[in-house]
Amino acid sequence: MLTFAIIGRPNVGKSTLFNRLVGKKLALVDDRPGVTRDRREGEAKLGDLTFNIIDTAGLEEGAEATMAGRMRSQTEAAIESADGLFFLIDARVGVTPEDNYFANLVRRAAKPLVLIANKAEGKVGEAGAMEAFDLGLGDPVPLSAEHGEGMAGLYEAVREAFPIETAEPEEEIAPRHVVLADDEDGSELDLTKPLRIAIVGRPNAGKSTLLNRILGEERLLVGPEAGLTRDAISVDFEWHGRKVKFFDTAGLRRRARVEDKLEKLAGADALRAAKFAEVVVLLLDATIPFEKQDLTIADLVYREGRALVIGLNKWDLIEDKSQLVHLREEASRLLPQLKGTFVVPVSGLEGQGLEALMHAVIRVHEIWNKRISTARLNRWLADALERMPPPAAAGRRIKIRYMTQLRARPPYFIIFGNQLAALPVSYERFLINGLRQAFDLPGVPIRISKKTSENPYGDRKRPQR
Repeated sequence: MLTFAIIGRPNVGKSTLFNRLVGKKLALVDDRPGVTRDRREGEAKLGDLTFNIIDTAGLEEGAEATMAGRMRSQTEAAIESADGLFFLIDARVGVTPEDNYFANLVRRAAKPLVLIANKAEGKVGEAGAMEAFDLGLGDPVPLSAEHGEGMAGLYEAVREAFPIETAEPEEEIAPRHVVLADDEDGSELDLTKPLRIAIVGRPNAGKSTLLNRILGEERLLVGPEAGLTRDAISVDFEWHGRKVKFFDTAGLRRRARVEDKLEKLAGADALRAAKFAEVVVLLLDATIPFEKQDLTIADLVYREGRALVIGLNKWDLIEDKSQLVHLREEASRLLPQLKGTFVVPVSGLEGQGLEALMHAVIRVHEIWNKRISTARLNRWLADALERMPPPAAAGRRIKIRYMTQLRARPPYFIIFGNQLAALPVSYERFLINGLRQAFDLPGVPIRISKKTSENPYGDRKRPQR
């Protein structure tokens, strides 16, 4: 499949065109320039054509060490990896000196190119589109990415510039569910699909640095400034033969501290990525771990039913490595709803602990998909009820008859019996903790619902005396 990079100076509508082509509002869009900072990739559809598309930061002049320079380096990497380019100008503004400057950069890339005059609606836009001829990059395609006008012209331009084959490759047929070695238990694990991993945390926890180290390239924009990442950037990767899809997200601060519109949008995008993921890596700063916001994010992961791994980043700055035992105990105490969560020390800067982190992610994903047979569940339940029977409610005995697992992802159990509406929350916690320990379910949410057996004599009227 061909890959195209959308490039141009800031605020010409690159992210709007990206969203239009992928058919979703994946990239953050705002009137102010410089919203996009990282490369964002997606699968685009244009008529019967399907191709990969890369949204890039606006091309700006600046020294390499500056943020503008680092953003330009990301764009240059996108140009290098792409098969072709969509070069955008703002038709309402016309051709600017910056457009001319970056047109020379595009020529040096020697890649097939489609020149797009965006925001070409109205008479002002039409005049600006005509100016695009002066760039010497071929005939411009006038369109409005915001309103979806001119997409047919873009389709024809792409067809003319690239010999695109539209035939989809045949997918290999593979079994959906993989059964584990255990004869009784099973799994909903589907190894044919990439494992979706979201990396979340407070601003400046080192999420992008860590992901760059895992990927082995400077794929994401990093720097000393907090809050560099805005969009939730997805990256496909393969780890020891296992396909994974990473989501790098914006730092999450307390809502009361968030006033800027862009930060609100970035935070919402990060939360969506966490909900879409299967495993969430909560990255903490090891020098100041378990802040209130860290616990809030972990609780959100629990409520969304995602599997959790805690990464203690900047571990190279910790002199007393024996603190790890205490921090793991602290995690169990502060997050009882996710007791036993894997806590892995890492250093994105030094590349330490990456293997251990990924092993923990893959392990907790297997647990999240685990199914336990009804026979094993009820053998355990009988023993648990004998050790600690449910308390009486209003003088009536609560009876739990049997239990079964309704589904996995996360493990979800249902218990049947009488008077279960009166079952105390403390006893539900007893059952959840027992399940977690007996069946080795650390770091994943466990759900229990109750179904009370109907009383066949409940509708009968009592005889009058």
